Amino acid sequence: MADIASVDDLDARGKRVLVRVDFNVPVSDGVCTDDTRIRAALPTINKLVEGGARVILMSHLGRPSGEGFEEKFTLRPAALRLAELLGKPVAFASDTIGEDAHAMVAALQDGQVLVLENLRFDKREKKNDPAFCEELASLGDAYVNDAFGTAHRAHASTAGVAALLPAYAGYLMQREVCTLSGMLDKPRRPFVAILGGSKVSDKIKVIDALLEKCDTLIIGGGMCFTFLLAQGKQVGTSLKEEDWVERAAAMLKKAEERGVKLLLPVDVVCADKFAEDARTETVSVDAIPADMMGLDIGPETSKLYADAIAEGATVFWNGPMGVFEMDAFAAGTKAVALAVAENQQADTIIGGGDSVAAVNKFDLADRMTFISTGGGASMELVQGEALPGVEALRR
Repeated sequence: MADIASVDDLDARGKRVLVRVDFNVPVSDGVCTDDTRIRAALPTINKLVEGGARVILMSHLGRPSGEGFEEKFTLRPAALRLAELLGKPVAFASDTIGEDAHAMVAALQDGQVLVLENLRFDKREKKNDPAFCEELASLGDAYVNDAFGTAHRAHASTAGVAALLPAYAGYLMQREVCTLSGMLDKPRRPFVAILGGSKVSDKIKVIDALLEKCDTLIIGGGMCFTFLLAQGKQVGTSLKEEDWVERAAAMLKKAEERGVKLLLPVDVVCADKFAEDARTETVSVDAIPADMMGLDIGPETSKLYADAIAEGATVFWNGPMGVFEMDAFAAGTKAVALAVAENQQADTIIGGGDSVAAVNKFDLADRMTFISTGGGASMELVQGEALPGVEALRR
């Protein structure tokens, strides 16, 4: 990131510094239930506070309609959790660019922190509306982007404001881009990639890119059934994308041609319904009942995958192996998470999204080399695509 200024280059004392953070965190009953993303922003926030900046944090949370305030999407719980983590008061504005925001920004003293209300309460944020960009920019003297998780979106707060103020990359942004680019462009080998999730259509570009880079590609989650269909197997009522079977077959052929070992499940845990209390049966992928759906990889597959992961010098994981939110279908994802954690000789990268939730659920985060905060952004970086939030910082 040589052509991007770092927050270290910013003389922040006395300046209003507008910081895009990713506080899109889970909230239940008004309480933040997972503060991973808030903690990830602390180094940049602390740097600015200690440097005497007047720190103005902006973020989105969830998917509000864009027509104004919605209680369930307020950022107040995130602001309260941040105050606890910082051990000091954090002010909270009840709007983003309105009277309250302007008044609270004007009242800020050096070293104080303010959180603005959810950016997406205004539909102009996602549209990168020029007038909205200018109103946001009027709140600051400098701009820092530390929200890697939204770097793949060309929104007002991630791209538009960067063109209107002196712009810098925060520590998290720098670390994410440099680590993911470095590890995945020049991985130590063997390079083992693990992909899960529900749909082939969501991951086809990532699969294509990883087949150019990895030595072993492991497929799990709902999307494995489209690949099994491509092999001529019957998958019962499992999630499948008929329109993508041909493309999945082409990926299998590409793997073979490139000498990439592509692993698919050999057994699965099936259920008669999508529910925790479903009747379950573990079967070979050659014997999936016509009236049942696969919701997790089976124990033989878990061992197969764990053995492959143990051989990796670089291991990249994105996406669960099954419906791990339900305990009945969490064993496969847990087995993969443990296998990644136990390979302490490897560079292990968790590529954001549900994989991070799984690693946290099984209390294995401290045994991974690097955990990305951005699911979509990390995937686009793996695909080799430019990220608007990063490009906007280039000078």
